[in-house]
Amino acid sequence: MHEDRPKVPIYEFECEECGARFEELVAADATAVPCEACGSARTRRLISNVAPPGRQPRGAAVRSDESRRREREAARQDRITESRKKRPGAGPK
Repeated sequence: MHEDRPKVPIYEFECEECGARFEELVAADATAVPCEACGSARTRRLISNVAPPGRQPRGAAVRSDESRRREREAARQDRITESRKKRPGAGPK
């Protein structure tokens, strides 16, 4: 490992002028980071939750992926059911 290199984590910031949120790779002792949206220096560092190694965060994007997957599967099942109804003699017995 490189022990002589400074640790530079990614921090989440929020602009106090326009409300934009953004992430920035900065040194831990950095004080002001300008807003990416409006350029204001009035930003504050937010305290973010950290996911343990190997665990996927369960955020809105993950849930929406799961919802889309369920919707796709339901639509697929509907198509299969409809195609079976249209086939002569292939209905439920």
